[in-house]
Amino acid sequence: MAIQIQGSGGTVADVDGTTFRALRITPRPIDYGSLGFYRVGLVSGTMAAGLAANAEIYQARWTDATRLAMFTRVAISAGMNVAATAAGLAAFRLAVVRGWSADGSGGTTVTLTGDNQKLRKSMGSSLMGAMRVSSTAALTAGTKTFDAQDHGAIATGIGTGAITTSVSLPIVGLSELLNIDSSSDHPILLVQNEGVVVRIGPAMPATMTWHFAASVSWAEVAVY
Repeated sequence: MAIQIQGSGGTVADVDGTTFRALRITPRPIDYGSLGFYRVGLVSGTMAAGLAANAEIYQARWTDATRLAMFTRVAISAGMNVAATAAGLAAFRLAVVRGWSADGSGGTTVTLTGDNQKLRKSMGSSLMGAMRVSSTAALTAGTKTFDAQDHGAIATGIGTGAITTSVSLPIVGLSELLNIDSSSDHPILLVQNEGVVVRIGPAMPATMTWHFAASVSWAEVAVY
């Protein structure tokens, strides 16, 4: 006996083809209600040579007491403009932090008021407590506790070739520290005073100056 599936609007679900008769569906983003989805692209200034190990270069702190922040993508790329005089290692790491009771400082504060960074004008303005990116140096840490391990990481080696001989001078090409498919993966879901941080791994070579770009996507929802 056939069974009909009817949506809340009264439409009966349909199927495709004559062999498998697969149910027709239209995937959609998570229901954000009166809140919204947001995306930001950030570029640092020229980062000073010799940045210390574990230096924080991007921070996002969620402070709302009743809603949730859902991070779905964090991608980074970086390049140098002064060559290292000794080979070295570089890493970029995405971490989740808890108990974030005092903001970091320094760098450039991201403007998220009004329509800034919405993916649709009718969405609500972002409720993100604070978001910042390095300009020339590490961000100050604030007061927070890192999870024991990172939630995403990439690593590479840095050589000493003269910059005048190379067309491109990447440290890392566009690389995803986080990329969530909402149909099958769980996002990083933040409650009040939790956040995400991007930091480096080993100290950068003493003579190399560089810059980086970050692309970040997140949603803000009442329930999940």
